[in-house]
Amino acid sequence: MMFNKTNNDASLSEVHESVDTTVKKNGWRRIFSFLGPAYLVSVGYMDPGNWATDLAGGSKFGYTLIWVLLMSNLMALLLQGLSARLGIVRGRDLAQANRETYPRVINFFLYILAEIAIAACDLAEVLGMAIGIQLLTGLPLVWGVSITVLDTFLLLYLQRLGIRKMEAFIITLVGVIGVCFLIQMVLAKPGIADIASGFVPSAMNTEALYIAIGIIGATVMPHNLYLHSALVQTRKIDRTDFGIKQAIKFNRIDTTIALNLAFFVNAAILILAASVFFKTGNSEVAEIKEAHRLLPAFLGNVAPVLFAVALIAAGQSSTVTGTLAGQIIMEGYLSLRINPILRRLITRLIAIIPALIVIIIYGEENVDSLLILSQVILSLQLGFAIIPLIHFVSDKKTMGKFAINRIQKTAAWLIASVLVFLNLKMLVNEMSTVYTDGVLWQQVLVSLVALICLALLIYIIISPLVLKSARTASIKIHSETGIINTLVIPSFNKIAIALDFSENDEKLLAYAIGQGKGNTHYLLIHIVESASARLLGDKSDDYESRKDKERLDSYVQQLQSRGFTAEGFLGHTNRAKEIVRIAKNVNADMIVMGAHGHTAIKDFIYGETVNTVRHELKIPVLIVNL
Repeated sequence: MMFNKTNNDASLSEVHESVDTTVKKNGWRRIFSFLGPAYLVSVGYMDPGNWATDLAGGSKFGYTLIWVLLMSNLMALLLQGLSARLGIVRGRDLAQANRETYPRVINFFLYILAEIAIAACDLAEVLGMAIGIQLLTGLPLVWGVSITVLDTFLLLYLQRLGIRKMEAFIITLVGVIGVCFLIQMVLAKPGIADIASGFVPSAMNTEALYIAIGIIGATVMPHNLYLHSALVQTRKIDRTDFGIKQAIKFNRIDTTIALNLAFFVNAAILILAASVFFKTGNSEVAEIKEAHRLLPAFLGNVAPVLFAVALIAAGQSSTVTGTLAGQIIMEGYLSLRINPILRRLITRLIAIIPALIVIIIYGEENVDSLLILSQVILSLQLGFAIIPLIHFVSDKKTMGKFAINRIQKTAAWLIASVLVFLNLKMLVNEMSTVYTDGVLWQQVLVSLVALICLALLIYIIISPLVLKSARTASIKIHSETGIINTLVIPSFNKIAIALDFSENDEKLLAYAIGQGKGNTHYLLIHIVESASARLLGDKSDDYESRKDKERLDSYVQQLQSRGFTAEGFLGHTNRAKEIVRIAKNVNADMIVMGAHGHTAIKDFIYGETVNTVRHELKIPVLIVNL
């Protein structure tokens, strides 16, 4: 049986199938070619939001919530495995699968909820990194939050290096976190018997339940399900039964190793808080900064430095993967691809603004409460990601022989039921507070949101069971047919060429002539960018303007001497706007431009002329790499 994608809308298209696992390799080298995606996923399981919930759980309830961590990790192992299976077998990420299954309105609400989850996750990362920077340098939290926007450029740089380099960077940061906590665990010397007792499930009061749900939300994160189903597609695999089965097997190994490392980090934080704070009577240490301040008294001066370094590493690593998840969700649900920098800035600002508001209005002492709240919000989103995922991987029509078996299906639905029940229980508790103490508009708003979410949850549970017939994609990417009926070959009468008066001009002219015919009119454009030209425009008569006019006339004469029809046009001030203006004035039906390959910061410094011109003009734009 062969499995192929239904269309060319590849998830994470920049790195899609960029790692070729079909090349013959033996032993560990073959396994290593598959390893990597789960490590990018695992950092979301040890982000600063986890720290807040783990510290609160350990300091307030000792070792008693370790079993919640273990349960969360087991849930994550199964669910991330299902997510990877969806991506490997169907070649679709979770957002794309939703788009092709549910109606447009349902997809809109699922998209909004997914974006809220990304924002909540990013909020934890912003606050965590800012706290880590403050602990190391003393920089005020407001400034720390503000400068976290700069990691936009780090992500862009990593994306350009390729997926393997990004995976290596993330694995390095995960290693830093693990080593830091291993040293702290050795210094803390927790009791083995006490730790073992924490693996036994116990009853929880309302406060413990709130923390436990925060731990679950911080561990089984909804955006990671979207992320994993896309990351596994960075591997090019043999699309046969054997190749797909092998890919699933190796990704299961990858997931098991990576998530168990994440479990070690989370357990280490909780055990550290229990042994250092709960055991000494400091049960109110639920804040990251407070924990950092008290660590020297129990573990010496090296512990707080390790703590802060690990916190920064956790924030930085998880912010990279959170951005990738945001890209997957936006492209998958909306089929909308925007500049990675802009996508990152939007996501980061959504997280920074509430963080700054809380810090400025309520003070830095409320930051950790905001961290825990962000993880509870994540937990509330879980059902809307897990339930569709279970439906998709259970569907034999699309998954074939790789649909999950009855045992896996039962376990998955049991996990979904537990999570939904716990979230509903907590939601009822929180709503009762609003109805008791809140004003009328708050009560109406909470009721309306709760009803919409409940209706949406019921719909995504029952609709795949009721609607057995295949549903067409709710948002079409391509037309129904791929048949080419007629081809109209264009003829270009006026070809404009944007010249920069460098050694590249000859190449640009050659490409332009290659697109033309005997009667084509070639329009040579050059923009004068001297200070005088910027100030006076076409009235400028400085040395550079005169020399540019001479060179343009020389080009025109040389082309005319070779039998071509050519004309020159000088522009002034803004390069991109002038090229657009001249091309429109001369009614050019094609334009040829050079691309210098500027990246990242250089684009901001030198500008992006090509992008501006192609968006402003409605004619074909031939871009020549120089």
